[in-house]
Amino acid sequence: MTRIPEWLTVKLPKKGTFEEVAQRLRALGVNTVCENASCPNIGECFSKKTATFMILGNVCTRNCGFCGVSHGKPQPVDADEPERVAKAASVLGLRYVVITSVTRDDLPDGGASHFARTITTLKRCIPDVKVEVLVPDFKGDTLALQRVLDAEPFVLNHNVETVPRLYPIVRPEADYWRSLKLLETARRLQPSIHTKSGIMLGLGESRDEVVQVLRDLRRVGCDFVTIGQYLRPSRSNLPVFEYVPPPTFEEYHAIASDLGFEHVASGPFVRSSYHASEAWGPVDNQDV
Repeated sequence: MTRIPEWLTVKLPKKGTFEEVAQRLRALGVNTVCENASCPNIGECFSKKTATFMILGNVCTRNCGFCGVSHGKPQPVDADEPERVAKAASVLGLRYVVITSVTRDDLPDGGASHFARTITTLKRCIPDVKVEVLVPDFKGDTLALQRVLDAEPFVLNHNVETVPRLYPIVRPEADYWRSLKLLETARRLQPSIHTKSGIMLGLGESRDEVVQVLRDLRRVGCDFVTIGQYLRPSRSNLPVFEYVPPPTFEEYHAIASDLGFEHVASGPFVRSSYHASEAWGPVDNQDV
């Protein structure tokens, strides 16, 4: 399916706030997944003075078929990055901050200690901040996961991304069961921290496979789930197999709710960090 349907039309961002946020973030030297992964929601989010920060550089050691982030040999970890992220979040007036990263298989702990430093720095610099982290799988290293949990993020997110059958083409260097195990271990090690995961549709999965993923996530105690449409970031990424219509997203929302997820976000433009704070009601973000 090559033609993009009307329900996936993106409104152009209003000039002014969008450009102001983009310029401020660049001036502070921070990366965002919004820009690096070609997120379709960047216009809306930047115009609302919010962003999802991406730490550990902007080059990933893995090459997933769906991802628009550059891959290759990354730069050394920037020890000053947590301070810059905290500064950027403060400048934007954020009280709910979402942090993700590239995967850093080159690092002994996969970057877990850097995640922990970023969380603690945000808490030190912004009173009453809530921090949601979207972490890689750390190659199944429980000690690395524990480092992140010890910093006490509000939400720990790790996306399964797709159904297990499609992992060889969508996430060839990852493992579905390892991802489930990470979520299960996080729940066991730190029950007070909310866990979250997400899946993309439109890569060739079946309805039964999607429902089974939702069941698997609930089985390991996952609290929140996001379900969105895969959109091809570039010609070097996997093609879209199907543009899933909105009623199907509504159906999956109902199924996930019936399975017992505390919060479900399901729709064509839903992404892991898109409106992430809405699970908790309105967040009082200050003006820039």
